[in-house]
Amino acid sequence: MKRRSVWLFDLDNTLHDASRAVFRQLDGSMTEYIARALQLPHEQADALRRDYWRRYGATLLGLVHHHGIRPAHFLEHTHALPGLEGRLFAHAHDKAALKRLGGRKYVLTNAPRAYTRRVLGALGLEAVFDGLIPIEDLRMFGRWRPKPDARMLRRVAARLKVPPSRCVLVEDTLAHQKAARALGMRTVWMQRYLRHNAHGPEVGVYLHRKPVYVCARIRSLQKLHSLRAL
Repeated sequence: MKRRSVWLFDLDNTLHDASRAVFRQLDGSMTEYIARALQLPHEQADALRRDYWRRYGATLLGLVHHHGIRPAHFLEHTHALPGLEGRLFAHAHDKAALKRLGGRKYVLTNAPRAYTRRVLGALGLEAVFDGLIPIEDLRMFGRWRPKPDARMLRRVAARLKVPPSRCVLVEDTLAHQKAARALGMRTVWMQRYLRHNAHGPEVGVYLHRKPVYVCARIRSLQKLHSLRAL
């Protein structure tokens, strides 16, 4: 079954330690962008960033919906992140496990394409994957629909020419897994980088629990080879 699976891997905090390398700088970059674009004090811009992220799952969606911000401009400027490559970290045995894993493998991320390629290139992982599905590709009928939008997850499976039941979503974010499982996808909760995470919906989450919509919990991508739940 695993050889026939289509694997959908999240990027940040799944393939690498984004909590340590990226999130603090990215939060600051988004806040600065909002302050400039909307002419707000720093504190208000930061509060707006957090509010839109909680309400829409992505700060970008709130900015587009309420302020007409151009998505491409926002993504380009907020993800420039000078010196990013020098801060990236992933485990060598996780890289080896990905290379050995059977089935087709894709990166499915709410991050932009250029940033995703920078990260995968710096980690030496770009050649491991059959393709990338970044946020620019998560649009339907002119509207942006990043994870956990169930309609978009269904469309991703259709685009890859497989039923959702053939897909395995490997993620650190539970809300995304809940939506995927409701469609019939199998779900794997990657927990390696969450223990010391100070960003996102998983802050303070009880890592020893296993929600009913999670098929398996792992702390290393090596475990994908031995999971019986899939």
